[in-house]
Order: sequence, then C-alpha cells, then structure tokens
Amino acid sequence: MTTSDWRARPSWLLTQTAQHAHRLVAEGFSSVGARGYHYRLLATLEELGPASQATLGRRSSIHLSDMVATINELADAGLVARTPDPADRRRNVVSLTTAGKRRLRQLEKRLDESQDTLLAPLSPAERQQLIELLSTLLDHHD
Repeated sequence: MTTSDWRARPSWLLTQTAQHAHRLVAEGFSSVGARGYHYRLLATLEELGPASQATLGRRSSIHLSDMVATINELADAGLVARTPDPADRRRNVVSLTTAGKRRLRQLEKRLDESQDTLLAPLSPAERQQLIELLSTLLDHHD
C-alpha cells in the first residue's frame, strides 16, 4: 500500500461500510415508522425486564435526553408502560407491553433484512469471519 492509497486503509473502509450499514438500518426501520432508538430500547427491555430510565439509558447507550423522548414515543404507541417504582415513587419503571414485543419482532425482521442487504456479497462463512474480526477489534478497544 502506498501512502496515497488511502481508500485501502482499514479505518476508511470501516467508516464507509458503517455509513452504508447505518443508512440501510435507518431505511429499514423508517419503512415501518420506527427509529434505531426504538429498537434499542425495546430490545434492552426484553433483555433486562422492567427497569428505570437511568438503567435503560446505561444499558442501551441512549443519552438521558433522548431516552425520555424515546420512552414518550413508545408509551404513546402502547409499546411500553411506565409505572411508579414502588421503592421510590419519584422514579418510573418502564416495561415492555405485549404490543411492544410484537413491534420488537417486526423491527428484528427489518434489521435482519438490512444485515442481509449489507452483507450480500459475503458467504455465510465470510459473514461469520467478519463478525469475529470486528468483535475482536471492538473488544480490544473497549
């Protein structure tokens, strides 16, 4: 690789691929009137069970200011429920509703379709290898 061969550098390739991935996922979610934060919050609730907004924010990496808006949107749609925390009435506990579980399955399907589009040129073995390599890089830098 020459110094002018910047398009062959891993950092540039990762950035460009990440931009395509983000666009595909955003388009998949928006086609059903959702956003990435909706998926992340619903998936976190399914994994954790009912939790406080602060816990959900930490586990989903959604900033508190975005968390409030996301919970409001999902609650207005009947996908999550907010109830006062019995241990601390000043705090709300957020839980996944049955409709929220159905919505999560729908969003997972869209996400899978986006992944398939992104990784279309790769064989199943190459996809697995890519996941392992990216996981190794991420684990190292986290």
